[in-house]
Amino acid sequence: MTHSTSRRTFLKQSALAGVGFWAAGGLALAEGKSANGKLNVAFAGVAGQGGGNLGNIAGQGENIVALCDIDEERLGKAAENHKGAKTYTDWRKMLEQKDIDAVVVSTPDHNHAIIGVSAMKLGKHVYCEKPLAHSVYECRLMRKVAAEQKVATSMGNQGTSSEGLRRAVEIIRAGVIGPVTEAHVWTNRPSWPQGFAKRPEKKEPPKSVHWDVWLGPAAERDYGDGYHPFSWRGWWDFGTGALGDMACHTANMAFMALNLGYPASVEAQSDEINPETFPNWATITYQFPKRGDMPPVKWVWYEGKKKNKEGKDVPNIPNSDLLHGLRSNDGSGSLMIGEKGYLFSPSDYGTNYALGFNDKFTGFQMPEKTLPRSAGHHKDWINACKGGKPSLANFDYAALLTEVVVLGNVALRVGKKIDWNGEDMKAANCPDAAKFVKPEFRKGWEL
Repeated sequence: MTHSTSRRTFLKQSALAGVGFWAAGGLALAEGKSANGKLNVAFAGVAGQGGGNLGNIAGQGENIVALCDIDEERLGKAAENHKGAKTYTDWRKMLEQKDIDAVVVSTPDHNHAIIGVSAMKLGKHVYCEKPLAHSVYECRLMRKVAAEQKVATSMGNQGTSSEGLRRAVEIIRAGVIGPVTEAHVWTNRPSWPQGFAKRPEKKEPPKSVHWDVWLGPAAERDYGDGYHPFSWRGWWDFGTGALGDMACHTANMAFMALNLGYPASVEAQSDEINPETFPNWATITYQFPKRGDMPPVKWVWYEGKKKNKEGKDVPNIPNSDLLHGLRSNDGSGSLMIGEKGYLFSPSDYGTNYALGFNDKFTGFQMPEKTLPRSAGHHKDWINACKGGKPSLANFDYAALLTEVVVLGNVALRVGKKIDWNGEDMKAANCPDAAKFVKPEFRKGWEL
């Protein structure tokens, strides 16, 4: 799309304030017959983001009945603030506790699906951190089991519940910038080590760490420095890289606004691919087919840093002509380009946005609010558990978003364009993709 130098900017890019930006808040969701009761909530993973989830849900007044973490030191610190909760180092033992109503999963990515599916099959409601699962197959299974069990679910991509993201979705769907044919999403991640093929030197795990449970369904390997508690994100076997970590946040606005589903193809560019860790940079291009009256969309993801002509590492972001001066303070953002202009979001979570227009713009009225408003991301899930309306981040939506996201990692690993049949979960032109779409699970930890 050509952008006119005389285009009018709907918002001052520096301020990102006024019309087009609203603070989060709005209508509380209706509560069902159990609204006056309290949920008995169990937690798999209680530090880091798990600690944040624990504090938030405890702050809502729900009952914290079980805490699980493979690291006894982290578990002990969390238990100090929740004296009535039973403690576990193995989530399988925790799920045997009979009084649990709901489970929050905040473990490394590779354990999300096995814990989430196991809990849902027991009839437990589930809140799971992003990305919802480690592989395409696991995402599909999470969605299927949630529907079969009719449990309340939510993924931890908090931007979904912001007023800014929901308003932007309504604006795009109302055609304010015209039919959208391109979306560009970028991140400043990775912020952890990757791009190397050597495993860390073998060490005995700390006495406080239950390594076998941490490994879960991943292939057997020795403990070493550089896995627990954070840098696992850069390893193929455990994390989903910058794409899986951040696209469930940063691509969320475009995915929802454009009603995206399965892509027709995915193609990746990157620096050298090795069998252990993700590359230092990647650009991944998805092509989505027409959806009703919406035209086909090219969606491009950018991550990491690459060397410029002078050999200096610079952020891998859209070119300056495409961004026409737009920048985000944290180095992440998204841009949707339509026939009449653009919508730019300058952050990881899509909580605010700016509109800009070209010479095809003829004016508009702000559309009505058509999406439900959030009572708060965790609160929406709690209300759903008690019989209220489903969270907008429920697994029917979140699993599809995550499935499409982690499909980009499949394209990275096979090193060629994938022609994707979403319904059959197959790349007919690339049989090698199958082993990454559905990885092999460690014996005894099969899904």
